[in-house]
Amino acid sequence: MTGYAFLAETADSYSRLIAADSGGDIVSVICSDPERQPWDVALLGVFARRIGGARRVLDVGCGPGQMTALLAGLGVDAFGIDLAPGMVERARRDHPELRFEVGSMLDLDLPDASVDGILACYSIIHVPHELRPQVFAEFFRVLAPGGGLMLIFQVGDEVSRRTEAFGMPIAIDWYRQQPADLAELLRSAGFELSFQGVRAPENGEKTPHGYLIAVRPAAA
Repeated sequence: MTGYAFLAETADSYSRLIAADSGGDIVSVICSDPERQPWDVALLGVFARRIGGARRVLDVGCGPGQMTALLAGLGVDAFGIDLAPGMVERARRDHPELRFEVGSMLDLDLPDASVDGILACYSIIHVPHELRPQVFAEFFRVLAPGGGLMLIFQVGDEVSRRTEAFGMPIAIDWYRQQPADLAELLRSAGFELSFQGVRAPENGEKTPHGYLIAVRPAAA
């Protein structure tokens, strides 16, 4: 994680937040909750069927592992990577049957063409816009030909920095995303786009939510 201060800040902030979460209230606010995100769950089911059963799928930016567990329940061989050691510790505690490791999407510790699918569920939102090409190049590298990528994100142009949450000092940046921008970046990285969608805010959300599914083309 050397070279980018935001990585250490984000990892430390999320680790401290999860360490303070004794009753699950913090997790329900800062992490994707399948119980409150029916669109996420429905489209994740489409994605898992597209990948196919018993295929290896990486949940990058997995947090405490709820979506990783959901993927595993859909029949794929899911494992998770997260920047924050505290999140990985919680994921291992809550889902001991699954594998979780500390890592960064900017430099994945995985061999080339070693996974069949990648889920990035509200995890690219902490990456500065200028580093997205590096992230998508890493995704393309570790995906096997024919493998799929699913991005879930908040739609918009805002960039914000949060310095306090739940009475604790933190340092986390949020970057909203425009679907058309992401689609063009994915194409530039070598992906083929297969699905793009946006839904309206629900349940008190402040922004629309976007979904992109892309494929690394199969080898000729």
